Amino acid sequence: MKVKLLAFDSMGTRSMCTLIEAEDARIMIDPGAALGPRRYGLKPHPIERKRLEEHKRLIRREAEEADLIVVTHYHYDHFPRPGEKVDWLKGKRILLKDSANMINFSQRMRARLFLEELRRVGARPEVADSRTLKVGRCRIRFSDPVEHGNDSKLGYVLQVFIRDRGETLIHSSDVEGFVSEAQAKFVLENRPDILICDGPMTYMLGDRFSEADLKSSLRNLMKIVRGRFLQALIIDHHLLRDLEWRDRVSPLIEYAEGFGVELHTAASYMGLREELLEASRRRLYEEFGENI
Repeated sequence: MKVKLLAFDSMGTRSMCTLIEAEDARIMIDPGAALGPRRYGLKPHPIERKRLEEHKRLIRREAEEADLIVVTHYHYDHFPRPGEKVDWLKGKRILLKDSANMINFSQRMRARLFLEELRRVGARPEVADSRTLKVGRCRIRFSDPVEHGNDSKLGYVLQVFIRDRGETLIHSSDVEGFVSEAQAKFVLENRPDILICDGPMTYMLGDRFSEADLKSSLRNLMKIVRGRFLQALIIDHHLLRDLEWRDRVSPLIEYAEGFGVELHTAASYMGLREELLEASRRRLYEEFGENI
C-alpha cells in the first residue's frame, strides 16, 4: 500500500487530500483544498492562491485514475465548492458522509448542491456512514459519524480505515486532535499501522479551542501511541495553522519518540519542506507585498 499525501496545511493549503494506492484499488480521500478567508485580518496572499491552484490541479489529475472517491464531510477544504467544475468525477464511485442524518444545516445544504452536480456528470454517489466494503482484496471501513472537533454545531465527520494485504491505515478527518474519547475509539479498535491525523486546533487556543481541549487531545493521542500498534503518526491540518505547533504538542512528540513511533507532518512524510503559508501570511505580505 502506497500513501500519497497530495495537499495538506503543511504543504500550503487547507486540505487533507490523500491518495491510497492499494494493489487492487486507488482510493482518494477528501478531494478538496481551500484557503483561510482571513488570517491576521489579511486575505490570502497571492503565493497562497498560486499554491491552491497547484493543489487543485494535482487533485483533479490524480482523481482521474482513482477507483473510489471518499468525502468525509462537507467543508470546502474537503470537497469541491459550488461553481467548481466536477467533470473529473464523471463516472466515479463516490462514498460520502450521509447528507440527511447527523449533519448540521449548512453542510446539508452544501451536500445537496454537490449531489446535484455529481449526478449531472454521471458520478455514482453512495452513503458511507458505518459501512464496510471491499474493492478487490482491499477492505475499507467507515466509522460512525463523530463530532467535528469539540462542538457538534460544526457537524460530524467520518473516519476511514483501509486494510490492504496486511497493511493498515486510518484517515481521521477533522477530529481536531481527538478531543473526545469517542473520536479515538475507532482508532483504538482498528489499530492502524499509519494514522493520518487532524491535529488540535491550537491556532484558536483561548477562543474556539480551550486549554482543556488541548489537554484532552494530547491525552487521547498519547493513549493511541501507548497502544503500541502505530508505526507512523502523521499529524497536520488544523494544527499546522500554528507557527508554534511543535511547542504546543511537545509532550506528544517526546512521548511518541519513547514508543518508537515516527511523528511526521504530511510534508515531512512526503520528503517535502514544510510551508505553513496561512500561518505565515503576515510575513508573506511584509516580504513580498502583493507580489508572488
